[in-house]
Amino acid sequence: MRDGTVPCDYDFIVIGSGFGGSVSALRLAEKGYRVAVIEMGRRWTPETLPRTNWSLARWIWRPALGLRGFFSLRLFRHAMVLHGNAVGGGSITYGGTLLVPPDSVWDEGTWAGLADWKRVLPAHFDTAKRMLGVTTNRIFGRADRRLKAIAEAEGLGQSFFPTEVGVFFGEAGDPQGTSYPDPFFDGQGPARSSCVACGGCMMGCRWGAKNTLDKNYLFLAEAKGAEVMAETKVVDVRPTGASPEGATGYEVRTRPSTRLFGGKARRLTCRGVVFAASSLGTQELLLRLKQGGSLPRISAALGRGVRTNAESLIAVRYPGAGEDFSDGIAIGSGVQLDRHTQIQTVRYPRGSDALGVLLTVMAPGPGGWTRIFAWLWTLLRLLATRPLATLRTLLPFRFARETMIFLCMQNLEAELTMRLKRPWYWPFRKTLATEGEPVPTFIPAANDFASKVAEATGGIAATSIVETLFNMPITAHCMGGAAMAASSEAGVCDGRNRVFGYRNMYICDGSVLSANLGVNPSLTITALTEHAMSHIPQAALQNWTAEAGQP
Repeated sequence: MRDGTVPCDYDFIVIGSGFGGSVSALRLAEKGYRVAVIEMGRRWTPETLPRTNWSLARWIWRPALGLRGFFSLRLFRHAMVLHGNAVGGGSITYGGTLLVPPDSVWDEGTWAGLADWKRVLPAHFDTAKRMLGVTTNRIFGRADRRLKAIAEAEGLGQSFFPTEVGVFFGEAGDPQGTSYPDPFFDGQGPARSSCVACGGCMMGCRWGAKNTLDKNYLFLAEAKGAEVMAETKVVDVRPTGASPEGATGYEVRTRPSTRLFGGKARRLTCRGVVFAASSLGTQELLLRLKQGGSLPRISAALGRGVRTNAESLIAVRYPGAGEDFSDGIAIGSGVQLDRHTQIQTVRYPRGSDALGVLLTVMAPGPGGWTRIFAWLWTLLRLLATRPLATLRTLLPFRFARETMIFLCMQNLEAELTMRLKRPWYWPFRKTLATEGEPVPTFIPAANDFASKVAEATGGIAATSIVETLFNMPITAHCMGGAAMAASSEAGVCDGRNRVFGYRNMYICDGSVLSANLGVNPSLTITALTEHAMSHIPQAALQNWTAEAGQP
């Protein structure tokens, strides 16, 4: 065996198959490594995807309750986090938006100065865009057209933009839904069909139009020999042999993720490990491994610097108006309210109304517990003046058809800390919990915008129940917690994603992000992983015992 090391089952085990994990799998397989990808979620096909999100067993991920879908909601003290869980990671349920963050983010946070990011990353962003099929949205639905008209009326017309998305629109002039042989990878990828504008991107694309990772990076990785183990959860990672740094490799233990009882536990060995289980997943796993003694050298900075992308989910409901806002792609357009604040239109497909249970009428005024009284007063006033419309707003039915949903993001800094704690309601096992000062519950500029839209168009402004009654935001983009930094005192990995204190160990997901991006983070995670993988040598040139996990 090269370098005199003991034989292993794989050269690299990648934990997670999202934007970081799928990129890692392909680039490592291309370099001649034996790669396994371990994914906790299920593999989905057009036939198995749910047609609406009322099919909770196929939409929500809570396997202990028999729900084996791809969408997870996790409630913490400071925020509710929405994220995906599937072969292909969050790409199965994300909106397809792939934006480059502003240059200013590279001068903020603990990754500032680790590399000349503004010079180095553009080439990796270009590669990520090519692989993910990024293009400008060509389909404007009713919500996009209305947002454009409102932006012009508010003097923001110059800042209105169609989103950059990973969606295949086909050839100009061809009917929607036209089938094509692989249009991206010289015939090496799967056949595709053009977008039919059903608004169903976040329910999993059943038409083959959204460029999910199982159609590009992960598809090509499997073609090159990478093995994907679905519905499998990693429960332990520890160095093998006498080296505490993992110089002789790692032992990875797994168990089935979708079975309460039974199922075969496995022990796998590898030379190197890539943690790519999402920000929440990687933090929770590494915290357990550090506290349990399997990886005690992980930095004490783990769990610090968690960010929510300063997000807010708001809406304007038009109950009984007869308009259909569900047509188009999931996130089709946006407007820049100011240099820190961006709003994007969001939609679910017709009939997918379950998320409507989280929305209520928007309350004015400052945050805090007193906002409940402002909400109650607003609700009573609306019931008195518009009783039928208000009651329809409170019910989820027809939500997708009747609602303009807005996702607001800012690149302003606000941080949390994640720790493992025993909750009062279940003291038998520690769970992931947030600490620190509360992050902003809502974005005043976004709420003002929604209120103006509602007043001008005859709708009812709405926001989340979680925000109003529990004084916490909803985010679909939890980031940080295992940040890049110059040292283990400040972060968990270096500017090449190598974990401090260990050899041949990497983190390639949203947990390494060290600043609020103000845009959807998927493209940035992809580009940063491309950067990390570009520094790993070809398998024939790899010296396992010399490759250090720190600068």
